[in-house]
Amino acid sequence: MTIMIAAVAENNALGKDNEMIWHLPDDFKRFKQLTTGHHIIMGRKTFESLPKLLPNRTHIIITRQQDYNPEHCIVVDSLQMAIERVPEGEDVYIIGGGEIYNLGLPFADKIELTKVHSEFEADAFFPEINPEEWELANEEFHPKDEKHNYDFTFQTFTRK
Repeated sequence: MTIMIAAVAENNALGKDNEMIWHLPDDFKRFKQLTTGHHIIMGRKTFESLPKLLPNRTHIIITRQQDYNPEHCIVVDSLQMAIERVPEGEDVYIIGGGEIYNLGLPFADKIELTKVHSEFEADAFFPEINPEEWELANEEFHPKDEKHNYDFTFQTFTRK
């Protein structure tokens, strides 16, 4: 199964200047829980925004740079090639950024979204989820608290 996973604002904002706009510890926990043990596909800029390699995950990076070759990563030049590098029968997570999500939407079987209930200025955005193609299968609301500055909802969409 090909799964897109993202945290997005009400205006579909993902980030600005290659950084996340909010800090939601429970979103990080969910991301880790869902992606650990799997292949993760991302663009070069998303990879470079990570503090380090994410443990217990196989990193597949999409870039047009011919000589890009970070240690312990698989580097490809297209989303199609990235998906082909995942062993058959294994789930793969597309983790960003905006351009990669746009490319990945037609390939996705499921979307794991954290909807942050606010709007933000951004330069990267998640694509619109067409309700004719996607069904909301599950959602779980979390009010803001001392660790989370915003209300947010975990949402799972499945392709119709």
